[in-house]
Amino acid sequence: MNKAFDKIALFIAQGAYSGRAPVAPGTAGTLVGILLYLLVRDLGGLWYGAVCATVIIIGTWTAGQADRMFGAKDHSTIVIDEIAGYLVAMLLVPGTWQYITAAFFLFRAFDIVKPFPLRRLEHLPGGLGVMLDDIGAGVYTNVVLQVASFFLVKG
Repeated sequence: MNKAFDKIALFIAQGAYSGRAPVAPGTAGTLVGILLYLLVRDLGGLWYGAVCATVIIIGTWTAGQADRMFGAKDHSTIVIDEIAGYLVAMLLVPGTWQYITAAFFLFRAFDIVKPFPLRRLEHLPGGLGVMLDDIGAGVYTNVVLQVASFFLVKG
């Protein structure tokens, strides 16, 4: 692969190099996810969903490229999966600071604990294995927030 493409892939996979944070790179990547969310949250559901899909597709490719470059599965500096997972967590969720904060903590908890079947997903090959467990954590977070939103609005 071309050196320039490798550098671009690494920049994306490492979440604009936030994954190089000396402590808690996954948390640093999630914070970049919050920043990206804040930039795109007002696009409307369809466009926001398109951004999520684009980040997932590009993230899967770049995570696979980074795996190849590092010669290791899901290197700790790869955080595009946290960014994509956080965007999924906030899909069609109210964009208030309460939800943004709750999503951050719930997503990090689900990402760390990896409830069934998330741990199995990370064993898939290449970028897919890097991305799917975090996307799953984002789905779990989204479900919790959607239920909370339903009861808070209804109540």
